[in-house]
Amino acid sequence: MPAPNEITTSQLNRLIGTPDCPAIVDICIDPDFADDPYLIPGSFRHPHTDIPGLIPRLEGRSAIIACQKGLKLSQGLTAWLRSEGMRAEYLKGGIFAWRNDPATQRIPAAALPKTNLWVTRHRPKIDRIACPWLIRRFVDREARFLFVSPGEVAEVAERFDATPFDVDGAPFAHRGEACTFDAMLDAFALHSDPLDRMARVIRGADTDRHDLAPQAAGLLALSVGLSRQYKDDTAQLNAGLTFYDALYRWARDGFDEGHNA
Repeated sequence: MPAPNEITTSQLNRLIGTPDCPAIVDICIDPDFADDPYLIPGSFRHPHTDIPGLIPRLEGRSAIIACQKGLKLSQGLTAWLRSEGMRAEYLKGGIFAWRNDPATQRIPAAALPKTNLWVTRHRPKIDRIACPWLIRRFVDREARFLFVSPGEVAEVAERFDATPFDVDGAPFAHRGEACTFDAMLDAFALHSDPLDRMARVIRGADTDRHDLAPQAAGLLALSVGLSRQYKDDTAQLNAGLTFYDALYRWARDGFDEGHNA
């Protein structure tokens, strides 16, 4: 009989990428993580001994706790959090179960930036909304984004220790016919059927190649309209995240649905 406070890899995989996904806390001890330096998408590392530090970091969100095998560390910390009145579950089988599930993705820790601050050109349209969505939903839900003049992106990145993106010379940028969203899927090893399906739509809209996906023209129209609604780039980003939440659910669950009435 399943424990009342456990979650399986398939159940967790359905939550990742959605705005309501719980906080995923990787509490593998350092030697175990060094042997297998990969992360569940959207997770963050935290020592199992620092419970006073973890509770405020969760900010009242429900949590999923993952250790190497889903045994003493994750079950113990989950029970402790629940004793504090918090919503918490542990990942059944732990990181090993996640690693062995062919339906899941793992982010190489070496690909992650050193800080959670990103910077790009102001007045975003498509890639510069899609990429923050990908980062917030699959890489770092605490990521922050700065929008500045194109000529200032490199200097702002250097002065504020931020990662530049979607600008010439940045580690995440257009390459050939691929856009920045594609570059991030490659770097973070996040390829999956839904995200690859999204990528075709985003690439078609961002590079004006609507033959790649019939939905590209619609995404372009919505993106241009959104940019005309907002003068503040951060407000536009926050509104635009909803577009990509919907596009992801279409790409995951509804891509084969039509409507003729």
